[in-house]
Amino acid sequence: MTFDFIYVTAVSSKQAHAIGRKLIEERLAACVNIFEAMTSLYWWQGRIEQTNEAVLIAKTRSALVPAVVERVKALHSYSCPCVVALRVGKGNPDFLEWIAAETAPRVRKPVLRREQAKRSRPKRSGRA
Repeated sequence: MTFDFIYVTAVSSKQAHAIGRKLIEERLAACVNIFEAMTSLYWWQGRIEQTNEAVLIAKTRSALVPAVVERVKALHSYSCPCVVALRVGKGNPDFLEWIAAETAPRVRKPVLRREQAKRSRPKRSGRA
């Protein structure tokens, strides 16, 4: 199994936190680190721009990178957000196993119809 860190810039710390929380809630990432203040210098529409931004680094399985990229693009305010994946070559095996476990699909236990019916019926206080 392979792993990636996904580097994302955001317009603000608030936006980075919102995107990061969604990635965690949806188990697209096991962990997100947010650096709240960073200055970016870049070309945009023929001019050099300078902007204060926040950085988000999401830790995930490589198989989830396309889903993470699409989710970030859907949540982001920029028309062309920076979302790039950096492959993790080596690392603490225990940590990498934790990323795998936290981003693994969750299996929901099916509710049997009889159990569902019992839950939906009101309790009686005596015989009618």
